[in-house]
Amino acid sequence: MRLFFAINFSEETKSNLSGLIDELQAKPARGNFSSPENLHLTLAFLGECDAKQLDDAKVALDSLKIEEMDVQIDRLGRFQRDGGDIWWAGIAENKTLLTLHKRLTENLTTAGFRLENRKYSPHITLARKVATNVRPWRIEPFGETIRSVELMKSEHVNGKLIYTVVFARGV
Repeated sequence: MRLFFAINFSEETKSNLSGLIDELQAKPARGNFSSPENLHLTLAFLGECDAKQLDDAKVALDSLKIEEMDVQIDRLGRFQRDGGDIWWAGIAENKTLLTLHKRLTENLTTAGFRLENRKYSPHITLARKVATNVRPWRIEPFGETIRSVELMKSEHVNGKLIYTVVFARGV
């Protein structure tokens, strides 16, 4: 099974993010746009895992202290790629979030997981393979209080990408 750790958002925040996707789609743009139900903030991507790794991932999350934190989504951006850009909504600098990410990745590394070795850049993917001449625009910041982290399973069901919570840890 394909696993990752995420912060999932309220329906209100997902609606605000969906509004940004709608704005991008209304401009001359084509690409693969995220489904509203799949909008999340990835903390760590594990990839394909077996049953033992699933258990190890649950232990890594369960041993974390989750603190309530306010996150603000305050900008749009894109990662330029051949074949189309990745458009995202960025999270304002947040020490609590960065500490959570650091502790989670330490727990996972100790458990034997091999993770990407690059600086963590908290963002929510809005679309992939976007072809447009439009540049990111200013947005009105919005956000919410986060109280949990979820271990998610990613799978294709009837041609649709579905994310399912398999384990969660809250405040």
